[in-house]
Amino acid sequence: MKIGLSSYSLVNRIYSGEMSVLDVMQFAADNGAKHFELVPFGYKFYDDETGQFDEGLIEAVRAKSAELGLPLSNYAVLADLLKPTEAEREAERERLKRHIDVAAKLGVPFMRHDVSSFRRPLELNTPAEFERLFPLMVEQTRELSEYAAQYGITTLVENHGFFVNGGDRLVRLAEAVGRENFGVLCDIGNFACVDEDCLVAVKKVLPYTKFFHLKDFYIRKTEELPLGGGLFRCDSGNWFSTNSGEYMLRGSILGQGDLPVRHIFRAICEYAPSADMFGSLEFEGMEAPEDGSRLGMATAEALCAR
Repeated sequence: MKIGLSSYSLVNRIYSGEMSVLDVMQFAADNGAKHFELVPFGYKFYDDETGQFDEGLIEAVRAKSAELGLPLSNYAVLADLLKPTEAEREAERERLKRHIDVAAKLGVPFMRHDVSSFRRPLELNTPAEFERLFPLMVEQTRELSEYAAQYGITTLVENHGFFVNGGDRLVRLAEAVGRENFGVLCDIGNFACVDEDCLVAVKKVLPYTKFFHLKDFYIRKTEELPLGGGLFRCDSGNWFSTNSGEYMLRGSILGQGDLPVRHIFRAICEYAPSADMFGSLEFEGMEAPEDGSRLGMATAEALCAR
């Protein structure tokens, strides 16, 4: 597996103004990243409000990639293809097509988009709702993959959030879309958000996976940590609730949390031993992001080497 870094790992530094995306790319290269994933939080290649591309930033990122010998691997954006009306859904598809255009301008081989909003209310994440909306998910996801095909880009859907998540749901979507240039972005930790065993779920989606997010979580029973308020029942210590409310999660440095990371890496490497597979470190812990990113990439490299 080629181990890289997601810009999201240092998003707090970008938001604070301490680092630009170019600085994060430099950090990634200096610390051994083999590729770089772009998640446009704190910077924009395309302005959804004005409909303008930032050609200057796009060219600067491409130039930095060439200077560092750091390939750009994936471009990941938020989306909601399940908006209430067809007019809203069509507008969302057109917006995402402009982001696919961005991916083409950047020269990345992969572009990840959501199907449902990350902030979809938890009470709407039922199996019945998934079945009701499934044909809509398939139709729109396929349309986006067909648009991306002209550029040679593969579109991806991640087990992200609390609705289009879970091994069986991702497998069903991948099989139903049925496009060569469509696949799963398997986040090895996000299955915990919907109370699934991450090792089992990763094994389920491996045949459909074309990209990995590498992360780890601390996991605690809810009675040990009181539920907070808000959409994700968060508390002030960066813990958030799983879908059931029975467990709380908090990001950790890769290999230092409670996920069976070693076993997950073994399963991945046994199934897909090709060194061409991309895995991006996505650090979400409370430690300094430079430390979490550096240590996480080193751990991932060590696990692959084993």
